[in-house]
Amino acid sequence: MTERHLRRPEVEAATGLSRSSIYAMMDTDEFPRPVRIGKRAVAWPETAISEWLSNRPTTKPLAG
Repeated sequence: MTERHLRRPEVEAATGLSRSSIYAMMDTDEFPRPVRIGKRAVAWPETAISEWLSNRPTTKPLAG
């Protein structure tokens, strides 16, 4: 079975991150890098995004 790949708009929608946030996080190795799917096109493997989302730290509610 072939893996589904997500283009940037789909990644933005799935993660809630902006384009600039995605690329800034990639520069600091906090976000998975895309794979090349064409001469001028990249996409992220769906499993990489799912894994990143499941391992993403969640914020704890403030005690009050």
